[in-house]
Amino acid sequence: MRRMIAEWEKQRMVLLSFPHEETDWKEDLKASLTPFVCMAQAIAYAEPVYIICQNKDKIADLFCSTRNMTFIEIPTNDTWIRDYGYISIEEDGAVKLLDFTFDGWGGKFEASLDNLVNQRLHQKGYMGTMPMETIPLVLEGGSIESDGDGTILTTSECLCNPNRNGGLSKTEAEEKLKAYLGAKRVLWLDHGYLAGDDTDSHIDTLARLVNKEAIMYVKCEDTEDEHYAALKQMEEQLQTFRTSEGKPYTLIALPMCEAKFGQEGRRLPATYANFLITNHAVIYPAYDAPQDKEAHEVFRLAFPDKEIIPVNCLKLIEQGGSLHCSTMQVAF
Repeated sequence: MRRMIAEWEKQRMVLLSFPHEETDWKEDLKASLTPFVCMAQAIAYAEPVYIICQNKDKIADLFCSTRNMTFIEIPTNDTWIRDYGYISIEEDGAVKLLDFTFDGWGGKFEASLDNLVNQRLHQKGYMGTMPMETIPLVLEGGSIESDGDGTILTTSECLCNPNRNGGLSKTEAEEKLKAYLGAKRVLWLDHGYLAGDDTDSHIDTLARLVNKEAIMYVKCEDTEDEHYAALKQMEEQLQTFRTSEGKPYTLIALPMCEAKFGQEGRRLPATYANFLITNHAVIYPAYDAPQDKEAHEVFRLAFPDKEIIPVNCLKLIEQGGSLHCSTMQVAF
């Protein structure tokens, strides 16, 4: 029997992949490293962090303390390890690491090095005796949410997109999720998107399972915002979802961040849904926006037993991702 382990369950470590001179971050590398350093420090306060980098000495020098940090030199194309890192499942009572295929979100970007990171980590021995299974299926960690009990939350725009696996039907995709992740049921969101997002509507930009009975989601209340209609439809669909026990989910609304734009005038995908749950904290993206404080309060009330830590992620969204996209937890 298999099950995909929920993010809020006990974690062994969190993986990060740092920017370097051969990535799209190279033109402003020093500033780009800042949010990654902040994320690593926030996690390492109470949990090990494995940092994948090009030069471990240079990266280690960025920190006042490297307690709970391990620096590992592995070549990468980019930093979005949520989508190419291991997916942790439990099989017959033990953790197993799944290594799915990563193709740069449907061939949009070169990803051949990223696709090898899991295998190289395992070959170097950093995962100890945890078994790994490589699976010839394109599946990104940011595209799926698990409640740890057989429920998978995802979007049809991503998993059924023709640029992944030739375009699967919902039925075909569910068969794969049941076989590989032990899914008992799949909740499909058919609405919702973020301008500037390259992932074809990853679930972790829109709606997140925070326990077996609650979903946190992005709510847009500005009728003039381009996202209003789609996110309203998403909210209405979420209201129809039921837990495995047949009860309506508790829906927790996150504010829509004010519009942020890149240097070329393109709107950036700023979303508070891209947060990370760790063993001791909830680390969430901030954007120098009035909604940052409102989001903080939502997290504080939703996670009363966790420390709530903001990390400024304006630099991250310039490259199309945010905090959750930059991290991947490995279960205990």
